[in-house]
Amino acid sequence: MDFLKMYLLLFSFSSLAYADDLYEIEKRRLFSPTPAELSAEASGRIYIYDGLRDVDIDHAMEHDFRRIEAMMFIRTRKTDQDGEVLKSPETGMNVVEDDGC
Repeated sequence: MDFLKMYLLLFSFSSLAYADDLYEIEKRRLFSPTPAELSAEASGRIYIYDGLRDVDIDHAMEHDFRRIEAMMFIRTRKTDQDGEVLKSPETGMNVVEDDGC
């Protein structure tokens, strides 16, 4: 395997790992914010959540609605009844809600 192919393969795996890490960080922040994060929200800071699943957002709305003013959601991934992210049959990409942005 030549260097370029190996680099592209490693880059694609590292990008996937980064996306998974970011998802876990945002999910932790949404469901278990630190005292400092809650303080920032109380003082008017808004956090933009990018790429969460719709079921995660629904759960947050049901259990912690009082924080909604400090949240913005973009590129929300749609899921099926089991919470699995839907894929477009044409492109194979995640199906995301139109957030108007």
